[in-house]
Amino acid sequence: MMLTTVDTPRRPEDRFLSAFEVHQGHTLNGNNPQLQGLRREAIRHFAALGFPGLKTEAWKYTPVTRMLQYPYLPTLNPVLPQLDRDALAPFDIPGLDAARIVLVNGCYVPALSDPGGLPEGVVLCGLAQASETHAGLFNAHFGRYADASQEVFTALNTAFTRDGFFLFVPENVRVERPIHLLHLLHTGEDLFLQPRHLMVVAGGAQVRLIESHRSLSTAKTFTNAVTECVVGPGARVEHYHIQDEGQGAARVSTLHTYQQGGSYFATLTATLSGTMVRNNLNFLPDAEHCETHLFGLYLGQDQMHVDTHTLIDHARPNCQSNELYKGILDGRSTGVFNGKVLVRPDAQKTNAYQSSKSVVLTETARMFAKPELEIYADDVKCSHGATTGRLDEEALFYLQSRGLRIHQARALLLQAFARDVIEHVHIEPLRAYLDEVIANRLQ
Repeated sequence: MMLTTVDTPRRPEDRFLSAFEVHQGHTLNGNNPQLQGLRREAIRHFAALGFPGLKTEAWKYTPVTRMLQYPYLPTLNPVLPQLDRDALAPFDIPGLDAARIVLVNGCYVPALSDPGGLPEGVVLCGLAQASETHAGLFNAHFGRYADASQEVFTALNTAFTRDGFFLFVPENVRVERPIHLLHLLHTGEDLFLQPRHLMVVAGGAQVRLIESHRSLSTAKTFTNAVTECVVGPGARVEHYHIQDEGQGAARVSTLHTYQQGGSYFATLTATLSGTMVRNNLNFLPDAEHCETHLFGLYLGQDQMHVDTHTLIDHARPNCQSNELYKGILDGRSTGVFNGKVLVRPDAQKTNAYQSSKSVVLTETARMFAKPELEIYADDVKCSHGATTGRLDEEALFYLQSRGLRIHQARALLLQAFARDVIEHVHIEPLRAYLDEVIANRLQ
């Protein structure tokens, strides 16, 4: 169902405010009273905040308002195209044995999914279903970690949330097989999509997730996705995020993770295509002995724009975090890294490390890096740094002197540069797949 408006909007915000006014009483609400209240509160925050312009500090390098001038069609329960499993074959990861969940245009599609083989008690389903069949878990966590009062895209997503994926792993359950979440775009219209995801990993549990974003469409799309994740005491989560939706896709991805005592969370984001990609990663290790690891690699080409904002809020003592982001920028592409580590007064014995490194291959590519440390404790080990430069001319000359052509030497050096990030992929078929894809792109 396409959302309709009650008037002719003048600003991008007006389209969504009008659509909410039309649909809030029936189509949007569903059967969960708590969600109904959250929607109404979120749309008020959205109206007050408005979309950020270039004068907004956190968005000054990313012209998202200009992107939103495009007349995307906001959608609610869109009519999904008919697909069979054979259509998904090009998006398989060779050699990967995983439970698979498929979402098309942000909606969970059971007919294409194969969540079999998961341990007893694990719940993996669509978010809309979870809001009714697992209302206790849903109500306890939905909207608790992603603050709609502070971030406009989170407020907008909360107001229009319909579907996405829901994962629950019970206490001390170890999910041996990885879970592959395939997010697929397939549309003939230019759509604005707003999937919402919720992951609850209870104490002592372990799970590995792969999210891959691909497309069967050449239409223009804008995806505003929000994920909330709670990691229980002693739980372990490995999360891999592959963004490769093509040159017509714009995306704002927001992840909010809440960690309890002794938990481990590692996430790796590989951004391989898209017209504009903004990744917001927010972490709150809210108990002692938490580990948080963030890795990222982005390949910019043509006029692609990739913006990464991270916040690790160290609120408790004896925790550690590590960030490593690398970018390769070609053509007229732009990269942005703004990483902040906040160490609160009670967070003594914190170890936090942050690094942003990028290679600029042309005169017209640009990189903006702003690593930040904000420390209010006096017994910590924290460091940050950012480097941007060209390929080493001496290394290129050396490889050419050994018989390599210039394009081969350049590709070899860039692969080695990217490898520092990819080596943190601990699922062998996924690492081999990324190695091959990156090698082909760099050629």
